[in-house]
Amino acid sequence: MATEHVLVGAAAKIPVNSSSPIISFTPVIVPSPGRPAELRLRVTAPASGDALPIILLSHGHGPSNWLSSLQGYAPLAEFYAKHGFVVIQPTHLSSRTLGLQGSQGNEMYWRSRPEDMIQILDQLDRVETTVPGLKGRLDRSKVAGIGHSFGGFTMSLLLGATNTDPRDGTVFRPFEPRIKAGVLFGPTGNGGADMSENGRKILPFYGLDFGTMNTPTLTIGGEDDVGPHLTIRGADWHWDSYTHGPGSKDLLRVKGGHHGFGGISGWDAKETEDESPEMLSMVQRMLLAYLRTQLYEGDKSWQQASEVLTELKQLGSIERKS
Repeated sequence: MATEHVLVGAAAKIPVNSSSPIISFTPVIVPSPGRPAELRLRVTAPASGDALPIILLSHGHGPSNWLSSLQGYAPLAEFYAKHGFVVIQPTHLSSRTLGLQGSQGNEMYWRSRPEDMIQILDQLDRVETTVPGLKGRLDRSKVAGIGHSFGGFTMSLLLGATNTDPRDGTVFRPFEPRIKAGVLFGPTGNGGADMSENGRKILPFYGLDFGTMNTPTLTIGGEDDVGPHLTIRGADWHWDSYTHGPGSKDLLRVKGGHHGFGGISGWDAKETEDESPEMLSMVQRMLLAYLRTQLYEGDKSWQQASEVLTELKQLGSIERKS
């Protein structure tokens, strides 16, 4: 691709389908009675084509001023739109751009984040009619979810995981069966004894259990993604969605990966500790291959990409279970 960075290096060996021009439209405003701020979306889509699969993209809760909103994650949204997906990004209420504070029991608006995604699916007619040229072009039977960091927690809940608030035992499981496959970048892991003392203060509601998360999921874990502010464990804490999730699960271990995965949250983002066009291109391509295989019966993209990656051990490795 002429638009790719010249430094993508060996990741260029991982095959992708051809790319096409894209459009980005924002804001799409979804009616949300009672929500402290209106639900605003960015929609990035191929400029042409029909029967387009859908990606819901949940942003993280990082230190940046803008990236944790619909303004961020262009490296993901643009790439997947170029390769045939309609990518829908909300600004969750936890975004620093809104300056809101969640109430006790809904700290960081952790409950409203999955509700945002469900609202989007309920309002796809409005999304289609608001974005010029999109009406009638969505394939609603092919919906995938991507989440990064705290967005990984959000997406884990939608994929079927259960959160039990350790303070009062309240169980929350907003499982969304319309999402057929998920991809989690550095998601939060198990709660309980695996949390650090500081982690329990930051996330007092946190008691995640992946034992009910049956939806096919790819977890992308950085081998150097260590977070003592949240957990007493090492980088493998971020892989618990793979280790403890039942059913079809895959793990992409990223060599040298920290929490930014080469720069998924924004171009040249200061908060990315592992800035790398090669790493970014690798995770972009592997994720694309995974979703194509999960959403299209008989598609061999994941198998082909995984075989190529076995020869690129300096970039990462794949584990899988069924």
